[in-house]
Amino acid sequence: MSVALTTSATANSMQHEPLRVMVVDDSVVIRGMISRWLGCEPDMVVAASLRTGLDAVNQIERINPDVAVLDIEMPELDGISALPLLLAKKRNLVIIMASTLTRRNAEISLKALSLGASDYIPKPESTREPGAAETFRHHLVQKIRHLGAKVRRTAPSVSAPPLAPVLDHGREPQGRAPQSASPQFPRRGFSTQNPRALLIGSSTGGPQALMTLVADIGAVIDRFPVLITQHMPPTFTTILAEHLARASHRPAQEAVDGEIVKAGHIYLAPGGRHMRVARHGTDAAIVLDDGPPVNFCKPAVDPLFTSAIDVWQGGILAVVLTGMGSDGMRGGKDIVAAGGSVIAQDEASSVVWGMPGAAVHAGICAAVLPLGQIAPKLVRLFSGDRS
Repeated sequence: MSVALTTSATANSMQHEPLRVMVVDDSVVIRGMISRWLGCEPDMVVAASLRTGLDAVNQIERINPDVAVLDIEMPELDGISALPLLLAKKRNLVIIMASTLTRRNAEISLKALSLGASDYIPKPESTREPGAAETFRHHLVQKIRHLGAKVRRTAPSVSAPPLAPVLDHGREPQGRAPQSASPQFPRRGFSTQNPRALLIGSSTGGPQALMTLVADIGAVIDRFPVLITQHMPPTFTTILAEHLARASHRPAQEAVDGEIVKAGHIYLAPGGRHMRVARHGTDAAIVLDDGPPVNFCKPAVDPLFTSAIDVWQGGILAVVLTGMGSDGMRGGKDIVAAGGSVIAQDEASSVVWGMPGAAVHAGICAAVLPLGQIAPKLVRLFSGDRS
């Protein structure tokens, strides 16, 4: 058998093997609960259940997990200290930080993302509350499945030559090499109307993507309002808003119900509440509500996208960044139908190509770009360039 066929067969075999998950938590209750849940999933297996970060670091080579669910507060070696040591031993290990909902843990979780963690998940305050436990279970299983699957797909293998990169209107940026190898999808032209507001939706991988994006769109923020929905729980959004303010050097805060939307500000949907906008005389005002989750999320992107149409009609430019699921796709359809435009992050630069992929497959995007090319494009579009 040729080397190419052998490698391909190995890659296909890996795709069908259960994801190996290492659970690291000093609580025997949490370890047992997560282990039982994952034991019910046909595509996952608990490779190890460990009490401390030190145990994980010492045993990772023997266990060889695909995914690690890593608690923050543990004896001997805590999660944030164990994180770089684990990645040093296994570079492509998917690490999901798990913590209780405190400001300190929210800060640590966001720091962990900058150190290489793939995602985070807040643990319920009480596992005796059926609703809270089930929500935790749903999100944890989905994160393990989608993040683990991406690692499996990107494992070294010999494959067919890459398809042509998806870039804005099929054009490569001058002086830069292609950065995406996604297949071509139907593309719409950009709106002929001048954009009057920037709306952004994101989920898994979103915090780091948002930090990168807002750091380079100061010229847009100064002249237009920027509204963001990131799938995130309370407390975490408070910390994220502070990080966005530092990254952008512009005012950024959790949105407040009833406040008037102004240029020069970044408004972030607060965790646990949907953010919409509504007309208030000649202005736009924030509307927060405590309604049920949309697309399993609260806050969700679709309510923001759809509500903005009544305020800015076709003057909306929406960006769908990395994230699981399809949130933002339906709202994006409504924006395009009203005369606005949608840009999606490409697959290669996304942590998970669920949300942007859904928008792309729906045929509503005017451009599909690597993260690093989205900010320059936004600056040009808000300056009147339609090319």
